[in-house]
Amino acid sequence: SALSLPAYFLHSSKMSEVEKAFRKFAVYGDTSASGNDMTGKNFSKMCKECGVMDGKAVTSTDVDIVFNKVKTKGARTITFAEFQQAMKELCSKRFKGKSPEEALQAVYSLIEGKEPGSVGTTKATKVGGVERLTDTSKYTGSHKERFDESGKGKGLAGRQDPTDNSGYVGAYKGAGTYDQTH
Repeated sequence: SALSLPAYFLHSSKMSEVEKAFRKFAVYGDTSASGNDMTGKNFSKMCKECGVMDGKAVTSTDVDIVFNKVKTKGARTITFAEFQQAMKELCSKRFKGKSPEEALQAVYSLIEGKEPGSVGTTKATKVGGVERLTDTSKYTGSHKERFDESGKGKGLAGRQDPTDNSGYVGAYKGAGTYDQTH
C-alpha cells in the first residue's frame, strides 16, 4: 500500500532543501562529520548566515540556549530532528505575530538553499571600532615607534633598542662602555 513509503516522502519537498542546508552546515569545518548531526558552533553559524539570528529578536544567546535545550543531555551535537525542534523555538521569536506554522515556514525559507560561507565571510571587517585599532597614526607612546610614517610596521627594530653586541667577551655587550661609568 502507499502508506509504506518512508515518512520523509510525505513531508513537503521544502523540507529536503532545509535538510540539505542542515547537512552542509553540519559538515562545515569538520571533514569527519557525517552530516547527520551539528555542533553548537555550526548551528550558531547557520543561524547567523541564514538570517535566523538577526541580533535583535534572536541573538546569539538565544541560539545557544535553544541549542542546549533541544540537544540530548551530554551530547555535543543535535540531530536534524532536534534541529527542527530548535527552529520551532526560534521561529516564534524571529517572526513574532505569525502563526507557528507560518513562522516556521518563514525561517525555513531563510535556510533553504543556503550553504556555509556564502555570505561574504572573506571581507575584511571594518565594523565596530576595528579601524581605530588598525590606524597606526593614532598610536601613542612606545607603540608609535613601531611604525614608520606610512604606517608600515618596523618589525623587531621598532620593538626594542637594538643592542650593540660588538663586545669581545660573549656576554659582555656594548664595547667601550666600561670607562665612561668608572
